[in-house]
Amino acid sequence: MRHQTLDQLHMVAEVRRDPTHPRMNRTQRLERWAELLEQQPNRLLAALAGTEYRSPPERDVMRVEGTPISVAFEDPLFRNEGLKDDSYGQAKSFFELTDNQLHEIVCYCHVGATMQASRAAQSVRYAIGGRGFFAGLRDSFR
Repeated sequence: MRHQTLDQLHMVAEVRRDPTHPRMNRTQRLERWAELLEQQPNRLLAALAGTEYRSPPERDVMRVEGTPISVAFEDPLFRNEGLKDDSYGQAKSFFELTDNQLHEIVCYCHVGATMQASRAAQSVRYAIGGRGFFAGLRDSFR
């Protein structure tokens, strides 16, 4: 092995002091989100009210303190990956979810005003496979 100074290396290669990590893919982001929720399975989280009744622009800016989306936004890695806030629209885009999938994770019509983090984690895991919470629950009884 030949030792070179940093200046010598700059002449032949691009040197980065802060190595960049590869970006997470959709499945990795969803898995991490579920794991974050599972760290405190009994934590009570708020639900968003009436996501299905809002216009897309209204829905995109919806947010409430202490939702499953807030748990994701608390994570420094997700913020580093590009999650800008804990709004519905940011979660939909960042996690590459459909409105139906995100609706099943965060909407009050499925869980009431609050939900346990473990329930939200289960919904996130069902979204990984492209299925909803209720379809997954139904299949677990077959």
